[in-house]
Amino acid sequence: MKFGKRAGAAVVATGLAVVGAVAASPTAGASPGGSSGNSPGVAKVITTGLDDPFGLASLGSGFVVAENLSGEVTKVDRFGRQRVILSDAPGVAGVAAGGHYVYSALGGSDETGAPPPGTFKPTSVLRTDLKTHNTKVLANLLKFELKKNPDGQKQFDENKEPYDTLSNPFAMTKFWGGLLVADGGGNDVILVNPRTGHPRTFFVPPTVKDVPACLEPGIQANPGTVGCDPVPTGVAYSHGSVYVSTLGAEVPGAGRVYKVNAKTGKVQRVWKGLTAPTGVAVGHHGTVYVSEVFHGAPEGEPGPGFDPSTVGQITKISPNGKRTYAQVTMPTGLLFKGGHLYSTAWSVASFLGIPDAGQIVKVKASAFH
Repeated sequence: MKFGKRAGAAVVATGLAVVGAVAASPTAGASPGGSSGNSPGVAKVITTGLDDPFGLASLGSGFVVAENLSGEVTKVDRFGRQRVILSDAPGVAGVAAGGHYVYSALGGSDETGAPPPGTFKPTSVLRTDLKTHNTKVLANLLKFELKKNPDGQKQFDENKEPYDTLSNPFAMTKFWGGLLVADGGGNDVILVNPRTGHPRTFFVPPTVKDVPACLEPGIQANPGTVGCDPVPTGVAYSHGSVYVSTLGAEVPGAGRVYKVNAKTGKVQRVWKGLTAPTGVAVGHHGTVYVSEVFHGAPEGEPGPGFDPSTVGQITKISPNGKRTYAQVTMPTGLLFKGGHLYSTAWSVASFLGIPDAGQIVKVKASAFH
């Protein structure tokens, strides 16, 4: 699959590498109660100072967020106050919560292929008990991928070197059936039993072949595979269906959102024509929200006065198919809660040399145009 090797963040590294030399401070939203990005009134900041926040989930009246850069899972109350509940989990990308447990999924190895230092191995699925503060390893999705290889792609060359990243969990959600993990490296969504840790394949999205660029030579790292790898990056549950966003190898128009029957795994609907979506949430009446973390990033060197806060957007797809857009800075994790849309913001600010800039924001309905 076309997917970088650094934990979750490499999913966006290619799109933002061209602005990596830009060092700036957030132009707005530097404190709770401000605005996100450079468009006043778009979103209210719930909390700030996070280190590349990726996954976002509901926890009581507040939230739990995965800080990919610092390797921490942080509880955020409704007033924006933070408390770290898990640390030393390098590359943590996906989070979910249920009862008195918080679940998290760690991304794969770094860009050198070596696992980042930490207590827990890459591609692990963890369960943290909020009462005892103990963390248990439930599963390791790389082991599952090596054994089952759900997408059927060739994994190793004649020298036993992997053609591409084999497992790179990026997003997670919990529903009545268990834990669903979107594994961008494995090109699949895995269902993990939250008690036993037993994993099984839930959904394998197909490669994208109806976009001409996906058929060009060199688009695939894996011999014998035709089309853009799907690369699942977001997963959400709503009213009997699971929604999966796929990156589409970052090729313009190759991104997808799949609506899948939660019991059977059968595809019910597909939304096409998206570019590198990195998260999904579902609102009222089946409205779909998709984050596009590096929308608007320049393809070449940024010009004078380039404003990094303009990078990123959230796409809203109404039940009738109409699409509207809100400019939110570098969004990744999405959550629809209590009738409102929440998002992580400045999720990859470290790539731009902007430390501790990550936020959770409440996106206003009026922001979409």
